[in-house]
Amino acid sequence: MEDDYYVSSDDDYYDEDDDRNNMELLEYVENYESLRPEAPTSKVISKESLLAAQMDDLQRVMDVLSLKEYHARTLLIHYRWDVDKVLAVLVERGKDRLYAEAGVTVVEDDNLLSSQFSSDVMCGICMDEIPSDQVTIMDCGHYFCNNCWTEHFIVKINDGQSRRIKCMAHKCNSICDEAIIRNLVSARDPNLAEKFERFLLESYIEDNRKVKWCPSVPHCGNAIRIEEDELLCEVECACGLQFCFKCLSKAHSPCSCRMWELWCQKCQDESETVNYIAVNTKPCPKCYKLVEKNGGCNLVNCVCGQPFCWLCGSPTGSDHTWDSIAGHSCGRFKEDEDMKLELAKRDLFRYTHYFNRYQAHTDSLKLESTLKKSIQGKISRLEEKELMFKDLSWATKALYRLFRSRQIISYSYPFAYHMFGDLFENEMTAEERTIKQNLFEDQQQQLEANMEKLSLFTEEPFDEYGHEQIMELRMRILNLSTLTDKLCEKLYDCIENDLLGSLQWTRHSIAPYNSNGVEKASELTVSRDTTTSNSEIDLATNGMDISYTK
Repeated sequence: MEDDYYVSSDDDYYDEDDDRNNMELLEYVENYESLRPEAPTSKVISKESLLAAQMDDLQRVMDVLSLKEYHARTLLIHYRWDVDKVLAVLVERGKDRLYAEAGVTVVEDDNLLSSQFSSDVMCGICMDEIPSDQVTIMDCGHYFCNNCWTEHFIVKINDGQSRRIKCMAHKCNSICDEAIIRNLVSARDPNLAEKFERFLLESYIEDNRKVKWCPSVPHCGNAIRIEEDELLCEVECACGLQFCFKCLSKAHSPCSCRMWELWCQKCQDESETVNYIAVNTKPCPKCYKLVEKNGGCNLVNCVCGQPFCWLCGSPTGSDHTWDSIAGHSCGRFKEDEDMKLELAKRDLFRYTHYFNRYQAHTDSLKLESTLKKSIQGKISRLEEKELMFKDLSWATKALYRLFRSRQIISYSYPFAYHMFGDLFENEMTAEERTIKQNLFEDQQQQLEANMEKLSLFTEEPFDEYGHEQIMELRMRILNLSTLTDKLCEKLYDCIENDLLGSLQWTRHSIAPYNSNGVEKASELTVSRDTTTSNSEIDLATNGMDISYTK
Protein backbone atom coordinates (compact mmCIF):
# COMPACT_ATOMS: atom_id res chain seq x y z
CA MET A 1 0.00 0.00 0.00
CA GLU A 2 2.86 2.37 0.76
CA ASP A 3 4.03 2.20 -2.86
CA ASP A 4 0.75 3.77 -3.93
CA TYR A 5 1.54 7.05 -2.21
CA TYR A 6 4.02 9.76 -2.99
CA VAL A 7 6.66 10.12 -0.32
CA SER A 8 8.90 13.17 -0.38
CA SER A 9 12.60 12.63 0.11
CA ASP A 10 12.90 15.86 2.06
CA ASP A 11 10.67 18.10 4.15
CA ASP A 12 10.01 20.77 1.56
CA TYR A 13 6.37 20.89 2.52
CA TYR A 14 6.57 20.62 6.28
CA ASP A 15 9.48 21.43 8.58
CA GLU A 16 9.22 20.04 12.10
CA ASP A 17 12.00 22.29 13.44
CA ASP A 18 9.86 25.38 12.92
CA ASP A 19 7.15 24.11 15.29
CA ARG A 20 8.68 25.22 18.55
CA ASN A 21 9.43 28.80 17.57
CA ASN A 22 6.51 29.84 15.39
CA MET A 23 3.93 30.93 17.98
CA GLU A 24 2.44 33.52 15.65
CA LEU A 25 1.50 30.74 13.23
CA LEU A 26 -0.15 28.84 16.08
CA GLU A 27 -2.27 31.87 16.96
CA TYR A 28 -3.24 32.22 13.30
CA VAL A 29 -4.17 28.55 13.04
CA GLU A 30 -6.37 28.69 16.15
CA ASN A 31 -8.36 31.58 14.72
CA TYR A 32 -8.34 30.35 11.12
CA GLU A 33 -11.77 28.76 11.24
CA SER A 34 -13.45 32.02 12.21
CA LEU A 35 -11.93 33.83 9.22
CA ARG A 36 -13.41 31.55 6.57
CA PRO A 37 -16.20 32.83 4.32
CA GLU A 38 -19.56 31.22 4.90
CA ALA A 39 -20.63 28.66 2.34
CA PRO A 40 -23.97 29.02 0.48
CA THR A 41 -26.78 27.97 2.79
CA SER A 42 -29.11 25.07 2.07
CA LYS A 43 -32.30 23.92 3.77
CA VAL A 44 -33.91 20.55 4.35
CA ILE A 45 -37.58 20.42 3.41
CA SER A 46 -39.25 17.50 5.13
CA LYS A 47 -42.66 16.01 4.43
CA GLU A 48 -44.13 18.14 7.20
CA SER A 49 -42.61 21.42 5.99
CA LEU A 50 -43.08 20.97 2.23
CA LEU A 51 -46.58 22.41 2.02
CA ALA A 52 -45.66 25.19 4.42
CA ALA A 53 -42.58 26.08 2.35
CA GLN A 54 -44.73 26.28 -0.76
CA MET A 55 -47.27 28.48 1.00
CA ASP A 56 -44.49 30.77 2.19
CA ASP A 57 -43.45 31.57 -1.39
CA LEU A 58 -47.06 31.85 -2.50
CA GLN A 59 -47.79 34.32 0.27
CA ARG A 60 -44.86 36.52 -0.74
CA VAL A 61 -46.22 36.89 -4.28
CA MET A 62 -49.80 37.29 -3.05
CA ASP A 63 -48.76 40.12 -0.73
CA VAL A 64 -46.73 42.01 -3.35
CA LEU A 65 -49.23 41.71 -6.22
CA SER A 66 -52.48 41.39 -4.24
CA LEU A 67 -53.36 38.16 -6.04
CA LYS A 68 -55.39 35.09 -5.19
CA GLU A 69 -53.53 31.92 -4.31
CA TYR A 70 -54.08 30.14 -7.62
CA HIS A 71 -52.95 33.21 -9.57
CA ALA A 72 -49.77 33.34 -7.50
CA ARG A 73 -49.22 29.62 -8.04
CA THR A 74 -49.65 30.03 -11.80
CA LEU A 75 -47.03 32.78 -11.83
CA LEU A 76 -44.56 30.79 -9.75
CA ILE A 77 -44.98 27.59 -11.76
CA HIS A 78 -44.38 29.56 -14.97
CA TYR A 79 -41.21 31.11 -13.50
CA ARG A 80 -40.12 27.85 -11.82
CA TRP A 81 -40.90 29.02 -8.30
CA ASP A 82 -38.33 31.80 -8.47
CA VAL A 83 -39.89 34.66 -6.51
CA ASP A 84 -37.00 36.97 -7.34
CA LYS A 85 -37.51 36.26 -11.05
CA VAL A 86 -41.21 37.14 -10.77
CA LEU A 87 -40.40 40.43 -9.09
CA ALA A 88 -37.65 41.19 -11.63
CA VAL A 89 -40.02 40.66 -14.57
CA LEU A 90 -42.58 42.83 -12.80
CA VAL A 91 -40.09 45.70 -12.59
CA GLU A 92 -38.62 45.26 -16.07
CA ARG A 93 -41.75 44.50 -18.14
CA GLY A 94 -44.68 45.61 -16.05
CA LYS A 95 -47.63 43.81 -14.50
CA ASP A 96 -49.63 43.31 -17.71
CA ARG A 97 -46.73 41.62 -19.50
CA LEU A 98 -45.96 39.53 -16.42
CA TYR A 99 -49.55 38.22 -16.25
CA ALA A 100 -49.91 37.68 -20.01
CA GLU A 101 -46.75 35.54 -20.33
CA ALA A 102 -47.82 33.31 -17.42
CA GLY A 103 -51.47 32.98 -18.52
CA VAL A 104 -52.91 34.87 -15.55
CA THR A 105 -56.18 36.75 -16.03
CA VAL A 106 -57.19 38.91 -13.07
CA VAL A 107 -60.83 39.88 -12.67
CA GLU A 108 -61.54 42.67 -10.24
CA ASP A 109 -65.20 41.74 -9.60
CA ASP A 110 -66.08 38.03 -9.45
CA ASN A 111 -69.81 38.79 -9.27
CA LEU A 112 -69.63 40.44 -12.68
CA LEU A 113 -68.83 37.10 -14.30
CA SER A 114 -71.52 35.11 -12.50
CA SER A 115 -74.22 37.69 -13.25
CA GLN A 116 -73.90 37.29 -17.02
CA PHE A 117 -76.33 34.34 -17.18
CA SER A 118 -79.99 34.50 -16.19
CA SER A 119 -81.35 31.63 -18.28
CA ASP A 120 -80.20 28.62 -20.28
CA VAL A 121 -77.03 29.02 -22.34
CA MET A 122 -75.43 27.01 -25.12
CA CYS A 123 -72.18 25.22 -24.36
CA GLY A 124 -69.57 25.91 -27.02
CA ILE A 125 -68.21 22.34 -26.81
CA CYS A 126 -71.19 19.97 -26.72
CA MET A 127 -73.59 22.55 -28.27
CA ASP A 128 -76.33 21.67 -25.78
CA GLU A 129 -78.65 24.12 -24.03
CA ILE A 130 -77.52 24.05 -20.39
CA PRO A 131 -79.13 25.69 -17.33
CA SER A 132 -77.05 28.61 -16.10
CA ASP A 133 -76.39 26.93 -12.73
CA GLN A 134 -74.58 24.09 -14.58
CA VAL A 135 -72.26 26.42 -16.48
CA THR A 136 -68.86 27.61 -15.22
CA ILE A 137 -67.12 30.72 -16.43
CA MET A 138 -63.38 31.30 -16.03
CA ASP A 139 -61.58 34.58 -15.36
CA CYS A 140 -60.83 34.90 -19.06
CA GLY A 141 -64.58 35.15 -19.73
CA HIS A 142 -64.99 31.80 -21.53
CA TYR A 143 -67.76 29.53 -20.30
CA PHE A 144 -68.76 25.92 -20.93
CA CYS A 145 -70.93 23.37 -19.21
CA ASN A 146 -69.64 21.60 -16.11
CA ASN A 147 -69.58 18.20 -17.83
CA CYS A 148 -67.29 19.45 -20.60
CA TRP A 149 -65.06 21.25 -18.11
CA THR A 150 -64.85 18.09 -16.00
CA GLU A 151 -63.93 15.89 -18.95
CA HIS A 152 -61.28 18.42 -19.97
CA PHE A 153 -59.78 18.49 -16.49
CA ILE A 154 -59.76 14.70 -16.15
CA VAL A 155 -57.92 14.27 -19.45
CA LYS A 156 -55.33 16.87 -18.51
CA ILE A 157 -54.74 15.41 -15.04
CA ASN A 158 -54.33 11.89 -16.41
CA ASP A 159 -51.89 13.25 -19.00
CA GLY A 160 -49.78 14.81 -16.23
CA GLN A 161 -50.61 18.40 -17.25
CA SER A 162 -52.48 19.38 -14.12
CA ARG A 163 -50.01 22.08 -13.06
CA ARG A 164 -51.07 24.42 -15.88
CA ILE A 165 -54.48 23.46 -17.25
CA LYS A 166 -55.47 26.02 -19.86
CA CYS A 167 -58.93 27.16 -20.87
CA MET A 168 -60.68 25.06 -23.53
CA ALA A 169 -61.39 28.07 -25.76
CA HIS A 170 -59.42 28.24 -29.00
CA LYS A 171 -56.09 30.08 -28.62
CA CYS A 172 -56.87 31.06 -25.03
CA ASN A 173 -53.72 31.03 -22.89
CA SER A 174 -55.47 31.63 -19.57
CA ILE A 175 -54.87 29.12 -16.74
CA CYS A 176 -57.97 27.68 -15.10
CA ASP A 177 -58.85 28.31 -11.46
CA GLU A 178 -57.54 25.37 -9.41
CA ALA A 179 -60.45 25.68 -6.96
CA ILE A 180 -62.92 25.13 -9.81
CA ILE A 181 -60.87 22.18 -11.07
CA ARG A 182 -60.80 20.67 -7.59
CA ASN A 183 -64.57 21.02 -7.06
CA LEU A 184 -65.64 19.68 -10.45
CA VAL A 185 -63.22 16.73 -10.49
CA SER A 186 -63.89 15.70 -6.87
CA ALA A 187 -67.60 15.44 -7.66
CA ARG A 188 -66.78 12.91 -10.39
CA ASP A 189 -63.65 11.17 -9.03
CA PRO A 190 -62.36 12.03 -5.51
CA ASN A 191 -59.20 9.97 -6.02
CA LEU A 192 -58.32 11.94 -9.12
CA ALA A 193 -58.87 15.16 -7.21
CA GLU A 194 -56.31 13.99 -4.64
CA LYS A 195 -53.93 13.22 -7.48
CA PHE A 196 -54.44 16.78 -8.72
CA GLU A 197 -53.53 18.09 -5.24
CA ARG A 198 -50.37 16.00 -5.20
CA PHE A 199 -49.34 17.32 -8.61
CA LEU A 200 -49.71 20.88 -7.38
CA LEU A 201 -47.57 20.11 -4.35
CA GLU A 202 -44.97 18.26 -6.40
CA SER A 203 -44.64 21.31 -8.60
CA TYR A 204 -42.75 23.08 -5.82
CA ILE A 205 -39.95 20.55 -6.22
CA GLU A 206 -40.27 19.29 -9.80
CA ASP A 207 -40.51 22.79 -11.33
CA ASN A 208 -38.21 24.54 -8.87
CA ARG A 209 -34.60 24.71 -10.00
CA LYS A 210 -33.46 25.47 -6.44
CA VAL A 211 -35.19 22.46 -4.85
CA LYS A 212 -34.43 18.79 -5.49
CA TRP A 213 -35.30 15.51 -3.84
CA CYS A 214 -32.58 13.88 -1.80
CA PRO A 215 -31.37 10.90 -3.91
CA SER A 216 -31.07 8.56 -0.91
CA VAL A 217 -32.10 4.92 -1.32
CA PRO A 218 -34.44 4.06 0.34
CA HIS A 219 -35.76 7.59 0.06
CA CYS A 220 -35.67 9.62 3.27
CA GLY A 221 -38.61 11.79 2.17
CA ASN A 222 -36.58 15.03 2.30
CA ALA A 223 -35.92 17.65 -0.33
CA ILE A 224 -33.06 20.16 -0.35
CA ARG A 225 -33.46 23.84 -1.19
CA ILE A 226 -30.47 25.97 -2.17
CA GLU A 227 -30.77 29.58 -1.09
CA GLU A 228 -28.06 30.97 -3.38
CA ASP A 229 -28.07 31.34 -7.17
CA GLU A 230 -25.04 29.04 -7.54
CA LEU A 231 -26.57 25.59 -8.07
CA LEU A 232 -23.28 23.76 -8.67
CA CYS A 233 -22.57 22.76 -5.09
CA GLU A 234 -22.45 19.77 -2.78
CA VAL A 235 -24.83 19.39 0.15
CA GLU A 236 -25.53 16.97 2.96
CA CYS A 237 -29.11 15.97 3.72
CA ALA A 238 -30.40 15.45 7.24
CA CYS A 239 -30.26 11.71 6.52
CA GLY A 240 -26.46 11.99 6.20
CA LEU A 241 -26.16 11.55 2.42
CA GLN A 242 -23.70 13.91 0.73
CA PHE A 243 -24.52 14.54 -2.92
CA CYS A 244 -23.97 16.89 -5.84
CA PHE A 245 -26.97 19.20 -6.18
CA LYS A 246 -26.55 19.47 -9.96
CA CYS A 247 -26.37 15.81 -11.04
CA LEU A 248 -27.68 14.12 -7.82
CA SER A 249 -24.73 11.72 -7.72
CA LYS A 250 -22.71 11.39 -4.55
CA ALA A 251 -20.37 14.31 -3.83
CA HIS A 252 -17.56 13.97 -6.39
CA SER A 253 -15.51 17.19 -6.57
CA PRO A 254 -12.94 17.92 -7.94
CA CYS A 255 -14.50 15.87 -10.76
CA SER A 256 -17.02 17.62 -12.95
CA CYS A 257 -20.43 15.98 -13.24
CA ARG A 258 -19.66 14.71 -16.74
CA MET A 259 -16.30 13.31 -15.68
CA TRP A 260 -17.85 11.49 -12.74
CA GLU A 261 -20.60 10.07 -14.94
CA LEU A 262 -18.03 8.72 -17.40
CA TRP A 263 -15.90 7.31 -14.58
CA CYS A 264 -18.86 5.48 -13.03
CA GLN A 265 -19.74 4.01 -16.40
CA LYS A 266 -16.15 2.94 -16.86
CA CYS A 267 -16.10 1.22 -13.47
CA GLN A 268 -19.51 -0.41 -13.71
CA ASP A 269 -19.80 -1.65 -17.27
CA GLU A 270 -17.77 -4.38 -18.89
CA SER A 271 -15.56 -2.10 -20.95
CA GLU A 272 -12.37 -3.11 -19.19
CA THR A 273 -13.34 -6.79 -19.35
CA VAL A 274 -13.72 -6.32 -23.08
CA ASN A 275 -10.28 -4.71 -23.21
CA TYR A 276 -8.78 -7.65 -21.33
CA ILE A 277 -10.42 -10.08 -23.73
CA ALA A 278 -9.11 -8.13 -26.71
CA VAL A 279 -5.58 -8.19 -25.33
CA ASN A 280 -5.38 -11.76 -24.01
CA THR A 281 -7.74 -13.95 -26.08
CA LYS A 282 -8.45 -14.91 -29.69
CA PRO A 283 -11.63 -16.44 -31.21
CA CYS A 284 -11.47 -19.96 -32.57
CA PRO A 285 -11.94 -19.84 -36.40
CA LYS A 286 -14.28 -22.84 -36.23
CA CYS A 287 -16.58 -22.49 -33.19
CA TYR A 288 -15.75 -18.82 -32.40
CA LYS A 289 -15.25 -19.48 -28.71
CA LEU A 290 -12.61 -17.30 -27.04
CA VAL A 291 -9.31 -19.04 -26.38
CA GLU A 292 -6.60 -17.83 -23.95
CA LYS A 293 -3.03 -18.94 -24.62
CA ASN A 294 -1.29 -20.40 -21.56
CA GLY A 295 2.03 -21.40 -23.18
CA GLY A 296 4.72 -20.07 -25.44
CA CYS A 297 3.81 -22.01 -28.57
CA ASN A 298 1.87 -20.06 -31.20
CA LEU A 299 -0.07 -23.16 -32.27
CA VAL A 300 -3.09 -23.38 -29.99
CA ASN A 301 -5.91 -25.89 -29.86
CA CYS A 302 -9.53 -25.02 -29.09
CA VAL A 303 -11.72 -27.30 -26.97
CA CYS A 304 -13.59 -28.15 -30.19
CA GLY A 305 -10.37 -29.68 -31.55
CA GLN A 306 -9.53 -27.00 -34.11
CA PRO A 307 -5.87 -25.95 -34.14
CA PHE A 308 -5.10 -22.40 -35.25
CA CYS A 309 -2.29 -19.88 -35.36
CA TRP A 310 -2.21 -17.49 -32.40
CA LEU A 311 -0.48 -14.79 -34.42
CA CYS A 312 -3.02 -14.40 -37.20
CA GLY A 313 -5.98 -16.48 -35.99
CA SER A 314 -6.11 -18.66 -39.15
CA PRO A 315 -6.91 -22.42 -38.95
CA THR A 316 -3.92 -24.75 -39.40
CA GLY A 317 -2.91 -28.40 -39.26
CA SER A 318 -1.94 -30.03 -36.00
CA ASP A 319 1.68 -30.89 -36.92
CA HIS A 320 4.36 -28.28 -36.34
CA THR A 321 8.06 -27.74 -35.72
CA TRP A 322 9.84 -25.04 -33.78
CA ASP A 323 9.75 -22.68 -36.78
CA SER A 324 6.74 -23.75 -38.90
CA ILE A 325 3.18 -25.08 -38.75
CA ALA A 326 1.84 -27.67 -41.18
CA GLY A 327 -0.54 -26.29 -43.76
CA HIS A 328 0.07 -22.69 -42.75
CA SER A 329 2.36 -19.88 -43.72
CA CYS A 330 1.79 -17.02 -41.31
CA GLY A 331 2.40 -13.54 -42.64
CA ARG A 332 3.00 -10.39 -40.67
CA PHE A 333 0.56 -8.61 -38.51
CA LYS A 334 -1.53 -6.09 -40.32
CA GLU A 335 -0.49 -2.66 -39.17
CA ASP A 336 -3.98 -1.58 -38.05
CA GLU A 337 -4.49 -4.75 -36.02
CA ASP A 338 -1.11 -4.32 -34.34
CA MET A 339 -1.88 -0.71 -33.50
CA LYS A 340 -5.34 -1.60 -32.21
CA LEU A 341 -3.88 -4.21 -29.88
CA GLU A 342 -1.25 -1.83 -28.52
CA LEU A 343 -3.85 0.87 -27.92
CA ALA A 344 -6.03 -1.58 -26.01
CA LYS A 345 -3.07 -2.59 -23.85
CA ARG A 346 -2.15 1.04 -23.19
CA ASP A 347 -5.71 2.03 -22.29
CA LEU A 348 -6.07 -0.93 -19.95
CA PHE A 349 -2.78 -0.16 -18.21
CA ARG A 350 -3.69 3.54 -17.89
CA TYR A 351 -7.13 2.83 -16.47
CA THR A 352 -5.68 0.30 -14.01
CA HIS A 353 -3.13 2.88 -12.81
CA TYR A 354 -5.75 5.49 -11.94
CA PHE A 355 -8.34 3.05 -10.65
CA ASN A 356 -5.89 1.36 -8.25
CA ARG A 357 -4.97 4.71 -6.67
CA TYR A 358 -8.58 5.85 -6.54
CA GLN A 359 -9.57 2.60 -4.87
CA ALA A 360 -6.60 2.68 -2.47
CA HIS A 361 -7.57 6.10 -1.11
CA THR A 362 -11.24 5.14 -0.97
CA ASP A 363 -10.33 2.07 1.09
CA SER A 364 -8.08 4.18 3.32
CA LEU A 365 -10.96 6.59 3.93
CA LYS A 366 -13.15 3.71 5.06
CA LEU A 367 -10.45 2.41 7.40
CA GLU A 368 -9.72 5.87 8.80
CA SER A 369 -13.38 6.34 9.66
CA THR A 370 -12.71 4.10 12.68
CA LEU A 371 -10.28 6.75 13.94
CA LYS A 372 -13.17 8.93 15.10
CA LYS A 373 -14.07 6.59 17.94
CA SER A 374 -10.38 6.16 18.80
CA ILE A 375 -9.80 9.94 18.93
CA GLN A 376 -12.86 10.45 21.12
CA GLY A 377 -11.59 7.77 23.50
CA LYS A 378 -8.19 9.46 23.77
CA ILE A 379 -9.83 12.83 24.42
CA SER A 380 -12.02 11.34 27.15
CA ARG A 381 -9.01 9.82 28.89
CA LEU A 382 -7.12 13.12 28.76
CA GLU A 383 -10.09 15.01 30.17
CA GLU A 384 -10.25 12.60 33.06
CA LYS A 385 -6.64 13.46 33.92
CA GLU A 386 -7.68 17.13 34.36
CA LEU A 387 -4.60 18.54 32.64
CA MET A 388 -3.83 22.24 32.36
CA PHE A 389 -5.49 22.61 28.97
CA LYS A 390 -9.09 21.66 28.31
CA ASP A 391 -9.43 22.48 24.61
CA LEU A 392 -8.77 19.30 22.64
CA SER A 393 -10.81 20.27 19.59
CA TRP A 394 -7.61 20.37 17.51
CA ALA A 395 -7.63 16.56 17.45
CA THR A 396 -11.15 16.24 16.05
CA LYS A 397 -10.62 19.11 13.60
CA ALA A 398 -7.49 17.38 12.30
CA LEU A 399 -9.50 14.20 11.83
CA TYR A 400 -12.15 15.98 9.76
CA ARG A 401 -9.41 17.69 7.74
CA LEU A 402 -7.91 14.26 7.06
CA PHE A 403 -11.26 12.87 5.90
CA ARG A 404 -11.88 15.83 3.62
CA SER A 405 -8.42 15.81 2.02
CA ARG A 406 -8.54 12.03 1.59
CA GLN A 407 -11.83 12.35 -0.28
CA ILE A 408 -10.39 15.07 -2.53
CA ILE A 409 -7.29 13.04 -3.33
CA SER A 410 -9.43 10.00 -4.09
CA TYR A 411 -11.57 11.86 -6.64
CA SER A 412 -8.56 13.65 -8.12
CA TYR A 413 -7.52 10.40 -9.85
CA PRO A 414 -10.74 10.02 -11.91
CA PHE A 415 -10.34 13.72 -12.74
CA ALA A 416 -6.77 13.17 -13.98
CA TYR A 417 -7.83 10.09 -15.96
CA HIS A 418 -10.29 12.13 -18.01
CA MET A 419 -8.46 15.47 -18.00
CA PHE A 420 -5.34 14.05 -19.57
CA GLY A 421 -7.03 11.31 -21.58
CA ASP A 422 -9.20 11.28 -24.68
CA LEU A 423 -11.96 13.55 -23.33
CA PHE A 424 -10.05 16.74 -24.20
CA GLU A 425 -7.69 15.43 -26.86
CA ASN A 426 -8.73 18.21 -29.26
CA GLU A 427 -8.33 20.95 -26.65
CA MET A 428 -4.58 20.57 -26.02
CA THR A 429 -1.48 19.70 -27.94
CA ALA A 430 0.66 16.85 -26.65
CA GLU A 431 3.17 19.34 -25.26
CA GLU A 432 0.49 21.38 -23.49
CA ARG A 433 -1.01 18.21 -22.04
CA THR A 434 2.36 17.13 -20.64
CA ILE A 435 3.01 20.53 -19.05
CA LYS A 436 -0.42 20.70 -17.45
CA GLN A 437 -0.27 17.10 -16.29
CA ASN A 438 3.08 17.72 -14.59
CA LEU A 439 1.70 20.84 -12.92
CA PHE A 440 -1.35 18.98 -11.64
CA GLU A 441 0.57 15.93 -10.46
CA ASP A 442 3.10 18.07 -8.57
CA GLN A 443 0.31 19.69 -6.57
CA GLN A 444 -1.50 16.40 -6.16
CA GLN A 445 1.63 14.78 -4.74
CA GLN A 446 2.29 17.67 -2.36
CA LEU A 447 -1.19 17.32 -0.95
CA GLU A 448 -0.88 13.55 -0.80
CA ALA A 449 2.44 13.65 1.07
CA ASN A 450 1.22 16.10 3.73
CA MET A 451 -2.07 14.25 4.10
CA GLU A 452 -0.21 11.03 4.88
CA LYS A 453 1.87 12.84 7.52
CA LEU A 454 -1.33 14.18 9.05
CA SER A 455 -2.76 10.67 9.08
CA LEU A 456 0.37 9.44 10.86
CA PHE A 457 0.18 12.13 13.56
CA THR A 458 -3.53 11.61 14.27
CA GLU A 459 -2.87 7.94 15.00
CA GLU A 460 -0.31 8.70 17.74
CA PRO A 461 -1.31 7.63 21.31
CA PHE A 462 -1.29 11.21 22.63
CA ASP A 463 -3.40 10.18 25.62
CA GLU A 464 -0.23 8.54 26.96
CA TYR A 465 1.97 11.62 26.43
CA GLY A 466 3.04 14.23 28.91
CA HIS A 467 2.06 17.87 28.74
CA GLU A 468 5.04 19.00 26.65
CA GLN A 469 4.67 16.12 24.20
CA ILE A 470 0.99 16.88 23.73
CA MET A 471 1.72 20.57 23.12
CA GLU A 472 4.39 19.65 20.57
CA LEU A 473 2.04 17.21 18.79
CA ARG A 474 -0.71 19.81 18.89
CA MET A 475 1.53 22.32 17.15
CA ARG A 476 2.47 19.82 14.43
CA ILE A 477 -1.12 18.77 13.80
CA LEU A 478 -2.39 22.36 13.69
CA ASN A 479 0.31 23.36 11.23
CA LEU A 480 -0.24 20.30 9.06
CA SER A 481 -4.03 20.78 9.10
CA THR A 482 -3.68 24.36 7.91
CA LEU A 483 -1.10 23.44 5.29
CA THR A 484 -3.25 20.56 4.02
CA ASP A 485 -6.22 22.91 3.76
CA LYS A 486 -4.16 25.41 1.77
CA LEU A 487 -2.91 22.67 -0.56
CA CYS A 488 -6.49 21.49 -1.17
CA GLU A 489 -7.50 25.04 -2.02
CA LYS A 490 -4.48 25.38 -4.29
CA LEU A 491 -5.34 22.14 -6.10
CA TYR A 492 -8.89 23.35 -6.71
CA ASP A 493 -7.56 26.66 -8.00
CA CYS A 494 -5.28 24.81 -10.41
CA ILE A 495 -8.17 22.69 -11.67
CA GLU A 496 -10.63 25.57 -12.05
CA ASN A 497 -8.27 28.12 -13.63
CA ASP A 498 -5.27 26.39 -15.19
CA LEU A 499 -6.99 23.23 -16.44
CA LEU A 500 -10.76 23.51 -16.89
CA GLY A 501 -10.63 27.29 -17.24
CA SER A 502 -8.35 27.07 -20.29
CA LEU A 503 -10.73 24.87 -22.30
CA GLN A 504 -12.11 26.57 -25.41
CA TRP A 505 -14.61 24.16 -26.96
CA THR A 506 -16.11 22.41 -23.96
CA ARG A 507 -17.20 23.63 -20.55
CA HIS A 508 -16.70 21.67 -17.36
CA SER A 509 -17.29 23.15 -13.91
CA ILE A 510 -16.74 21.75 -10.44
CA ALA A 511 -18.29 22.50 -7.07
CA PRO A 512 -16.23 25.20 -5.30
CA TYR A 513 -13.86 24.18 -2.55
CA ASN A 514 -15.31 24.41 0.94
CA SER A 515 -12.70 24.20 3.66
CA ASN A 516 -15.27 23.03 6.18
CA GLY A 517 -16.33 20.13 3.99
CA VAL A 518 -19.68 19.41 2.38
CA GLU A 519 -22.25 21.76 3.88
CA LYS A 520 -24.91 20.13 6.01
CA ALA A 521 -28.34 21.50 5.19
CA SER A 522 -30.29 22.92 8.10
CA GLU A 523 -33.96 22.37 8.82
CA LEU A 524 -36.23 24.81 7.03
CA THR A 525 -37.79 27.46 9.23
CA VAL A 526 -40.94 28.85 7.64
CA SER A 527 -41.09 32.58 8.13
CA ARG A 528 -44.89 32.80 8.17
CA ASP A 529 -47.60 31.13 10.18
CA THR A 530 -49.64 28.73 8.12
CA THR A 531 -52.98 27.15 8.84
CA THR A 532 -51.96 23.87 7.26
CA SER A 533 -53.03 20.95 9.42
CA ASN A 534 -51.31 17.61 9.68
CA SER A 535 -54.26 15.94 7.96
CA GLU A 536 -53.90 18.29 4.97
CA ILE A 537 -50.19 17.56 4.75
CA ASP A 538 -50.79 13.81 4.86
CA LEU A 539 -53.48 14.13 2.20
CA ALA A 540 -51.22 16.11 -0.10
CA THR A 541 -48.07 14.07 0.39
CA ASN A 542 -49.53 10.55 0.73
CA GLY A 543 -48.68 8.59 -2.38
CA MET A 544 -46.54 11.38 -3.78
CA ASP A 545 -44.48 10.24 -6.75
CA ILE A 546 -40.99 11.07 -5.55
CA SER A 547 -38.58 10.77 -8.45
CA TYR A 548 -35.27 12.21 -9.54
CA THR A 549 -32.95 11.80 -12.48
CA LYS A 550 -29.19 11.45 -12.51
